[in-house]
Amino acid sequence: MAENLFRALAQVRGRLLDSESLVRAVASGRQRAAQPRWRRVELRYVDLKAGRQLHVTTYDETQAHTANHATGPANAPSAARDAVDELLDEPFGNWHVESLVEGGGTETVQLRVTRKGEALVHTTARREPAQVDRGHDRDKDRLLPEDDPLFQALGLADAEGRLKPSRRDKYRQVEEFLRLLDSAVTDAIDKGQLRRPTAEEPLRVADLGCGNAYLTFAAERYLAGVRGLPVHLIGVDVKEQSREHNEAVAAELGLDAEFVVGTIGGAVLDPAPEVVLALHACDTATDEALARAVEWEAALVLAAPCCHHDIAAQLRRTPTPAPYAMLTRHGILRERLADTLTDGLRATLMRLQGYRVDVVQFVESKHTPRNTLLRATRTGVPVKGGSLKREYDDLVTTWGIHPKLATLLDG
Repeated sequence: MAENLFRALAQVRGRLLDSESLVRAVASGRQRAAQPRWRRVELRYVDLKAGRQLHVTTYDETQAHTANHATGPANAPSAARDAVDELLDEPFGNWHVESLVEGGGTETVQLRVTRKGEALVHTTARREPAQVDRGHDRDKDRLLPEDDPLFQALGLADAEGRLKPSRRDKYRQVEEFLRLLDSAVTDAIDKGQLRRPTAEEPLRVADLGCGNAYLTFAAERYLAGVRGLPVHLIGVDVKEQSREHNEAVAAELGLDAEFVVGTIGGAVLDPAPEVVLALHACDTATDEALARAVEWEAALVLAAPCCHHDIAAQLRRTPTPAPYAMLTRHGILRERLADTLTDGLRATLMRLQGYRVDVVQFVESKHTPRNTLLRATRTGVPVKGGSLKREYDDLVTTWGIHPKLATLLDG
């Protein structure tokens, strides 16, 4: 039942300012016709030499920012109180607050703002004993710590569980991908675009072109092991060697995952997956994965393109339209232009198919040049005609290019 938003936020405020019981809080989404400053915010308390402080992590479209705010006596002015009030003034659409309760266990309050500006509040309790980690670093706020058995099984860590220096870039890729996946899944569930999974009906996740499945296993490990979301994962790859390797890793870690050998376009998955991953699938394999996601009406798609040979080859064969010759005269600039055109057209085609699409950087370029992620959430309302379609048609006509994804969707 809907209730007054200000009264509901006042209850959330009390929980956020309780430095003894707060486990973790997350704000995400947006209210109707309003946009918060941050895409997502996480709060928890940490113990420092100067005393207990409120640790706030704010996320924009590309990176995370952290800050600590000193607490003070109850009902007295403090930096923590000011920080909480400032965040509550932001037009977030969802609040998720987990707190300790007397007698053990936790209580979670989920607040969602309706289109009418009212609050829908749902409270759930768990009786399992819970502990709060007040450590400041908490393994540098990693979603999966470096000594997680996953990284040893994947060969990123040594026998003692220490991350290998040569594999730190891969670890950073995993960590940043999980942050984007976490926020995307949370937002989609909170907005009703993705159903809340149960043990009887786990979330169906497919990784197309999974290879050795570094990010695949990390996704299952985090969603199921840390978030507690029941997940069933299927990986598809053309190599039998990949299937054998991945099944051995899954068995070692006890993960609910299966792997099949086959092409992305020919994969038969029944029932259809609700979340589709395509992580560093080469060239038009990314287009094939996006087309399959559209075919399956997947609620959430995350694709990290690898290379963009198809459009690059078309640019080499086609005369450059005036007055853009300077953009293709030099090979390196032509390749970069091909990257931008390819992913821009992919994002537009997905929007035309009824997806809300963000194109973000999921890890710094100094760690890997393959750092672009297309994050698409299905709205179920395809765009037919209009200015977006005209802009798309004008662009491909001007440059004389034919995106593979368009061909697959038309077929």
